[in-house]
Amino acid sequence: MNKQEFIAAVAEKSGSSLADAGRAVNAVFDVIQETLKKGGDVVLTGFGKFETRKRAARNGVNPLTKQPIKIPATKVPAFKAGKGFKDAIN
Repeated sequence: MNKQEFIAAVAEKSGSSLADAGRAVNAVFDVIQETLKKGGDVVLTGFGKFETRKRAARNGVNPLTKQPIKIPATKVPAFKAGKGFKDAIN
């Protein structure tokens, strides 16, 4: 399912227009991104937790030249599914 299909499904499920559903979906994504950017977590009880994780600096190898390179530390977004979400899938 891509984003447009997701928006259409939300519109159908909520009984709202595609435009309203699109604005709501985009707002949810924006709030999650802004919160993670500030270093916070988004916990949706029964669904899951969005958080940022720190990835340490490490050594790597350039696949073209086989030369060692330094890969800098970075932060990455992560999602951990909640029990209710896991139970619904199984």
